[in-house]
Amino acid sequence: MHPLKRLFTHARQYKRDAWVASFYSLLNKIFDVLPEILIGVAVDVVVNQKDSFLAGLGVVEPRDQLILLAILTVIIWVGESLFQYLYDVRWRNLAQNLQHELRMQAYQHVQKLELAYFERNRSGNLLAILNEDINQMERFFNGGFNSLVQVFFGTLMVGGVFFFLTKELAFLALIPVPFILYGAFWFQSRLAALHIGEGVFWRIGCKIKQ
Repeated sequence: MHPLKRLFTHARQYKRDAWVASFYSLLNKIFDVLPEILIGVAVDVVVNQKDSFLAGLGVVEPRDQLILLAILTVIIWVGESLFQYLYDVRWRNLAQNLQHELRMQAYQHVQKLELAYFERNRSGNLLAILNEDINQMERFFNGGFNSLVQVFFGTLMVGGVFFFLTKELAFLALIPVPFILYGAFWFQSRLAALHIGEGVFWRIGCKIKQ
């Protein structure tokens, strides 16, 4: 089983917290994208004035349109800051709780091992798993998972707006994406193989020194 799948299966009891944190990340990303859209609307107001997009919605006077844009800008920035605080708190609490639970379970498992196991394995490797590896997992949930959620939803929203405005240019802009993804996964697989190889050589060197 893939390590991420095993981790998600183990963290099943925190599913509700993960969904709530992901929802806050989504709302934060929506408020993060809206200012760029407002800039385009503001340019439209300055150029077209009474024939602008907002005029078509019923706000005819350019002065009223600019006031509406100013109010929307304040609301958007407040919303972005609010949901950033909320998702920071949610992801941090989830990461800390899961980190504590995994560390305690790993320590309880180590306590039940036979002495022969410690004679065959280096205690430094066990300490690295109990400390650094679990800390890496905590950092993943604290920042990495939120980044994945925001990149995914941000790509969908920006792509949707792009296709709504100019379908031809949007299609041309997305042509290199499959090649970029293939190159990224190919490079990751090569890098992982080299990393594992270096680890094997390091362990062989340690045994030779012993």
